Amino acid sequence: MTTRVTALANGLRVATTAMPGLETAAVGLHVDTGSRHEIAAHNGLAHLLEHMVFKGTRRRSARRIAEEIEDVGGSLNAYTARDMTVFHARVLAADLGLGLDLIADLVREPLFDEGELAREKSVVLSELGEARDTPDDIVFDHLQEAAFPDQPLGRSILGSEETLAAIGPAELRGWLQDHYRPGAMVIAAAGKVDHDALVRSAEALFGDLSPAPRAAPAPARYAGQAVHDRRRFEQAHLTLGWEGASNTGGDHYALTLFTTAVGGGMSSRLFQELREERGLAYSVYASHTPYTDSGLFAVYLATANGDAAKALALAETVIADCAATIDPPELDRAKAQLKAGLLMSLEGPAGRAEYLARQLMVQGRAVEPSELVAKIDAVDVEAVRAAAARMLAGPAARAHVGMARLKAA
Repeated sequence: MTTRVTALANGLRVATTAMPGLETAAVGLHVDTGSRHEIAAHNGLAHLLEHMVFKGTRRRSARRIAEEIEDVGGSLNAYTARDMTVFHARVLAADLGLGLDLIADLVREPLFDEGELAREKSVVLSELGEARDTPDDIVFDHLQEAAFPDQPLGRSILGSEETLAAIGPAELRGWLQDHYRPGAMVIAAAGKVDHDALVRSAEALFGDLSPAPRAAPAPARYAGQAVHDRRRFEQAHLTLGWEGASNTGGDHYALTLFTTAVGGGMSSRLFQELREERGLAYSVYASHTPYTDSGLFAVYLATANGDAAKALALAETVIADCAATIDPPELDRAKAQLKAGLLMSLEGPAGRAEYLARQLMVQGRAVEPSELVAKIDAVDVEAVRAAAARMLAGPAARAHVGMARLKAA
């Protein structure tokens, strides 16, 4: 495979990985902006914009956007995260230019019609209502709020009824102007791609964007608090969290491996102790989400209400014990899981393009997967124990849905 990166004169980077033997390609526009860049009054703006650009542009109606990509058998979609917004297309190789042209049209020429905006707000409000009624979804928003209270990183990506009502076409246009700057964007493609042709297309579609600085998001301020959602459900949904490592933090790989060992699969300590041996939880797992300046290690439990307190106490014991006693076989198993997950995700064009863009944004360069594998292999038991101990020495964040009461950290 051959990876190439070219920076346009305005700072926008174009990156490709050619994958021999394929007849398809994936291309995406990755924007280094998300909900954590929002002000409180406009929470949900980044996600609403992602919806609205599909509702019509100066060149294409919403129907025409859908027809053009599906006329060639392709797909076009987008998603919003707390630290990134991505527009991506999957097409036959001959249609890669069309995929990028459609993406460019979405972010360069959206209409933001007021009637469409009112209708799309109703769609997002339905999405918000569904999330609130889904306890295993909303509990993670609660945990984010408990970990990062009163700041953008702790707010819901979807926003609220009040903040969505305050967003109009002017705010959407201002968001594009302020945040969709060439230096904050990466075009990444993988599969059967012609790098030079993609660079020419990117230059034609984005080369006139003027480089300009933009405001950095508010720094993350972790605080271990507790959020109690007292609505009653048949099951209790519980989360525990601690401040994890940033994307480039020294503990990143050690904590990622600890996460896998303690709650990353059926062989993990949490699964074996809580589900297999005691039957206290029907779902239990751990995750680690890194950001540019912080991170969040989280454990999730779904259990019967009557078992909730016992399950939560046991989970804390298992986490602490694993941090102190993780052994070489467990670490080797976690390494195998992490490396396999990484390499398997890179076998398709979409995964490879996503990986390439993220590495450029986080590391500032294209990082070969072999380099990440080497960093994973270099982590030893002592490093994992030390990183986990440092993390657990800080305050825990807690959130629950359906449990009568949960003690603050």
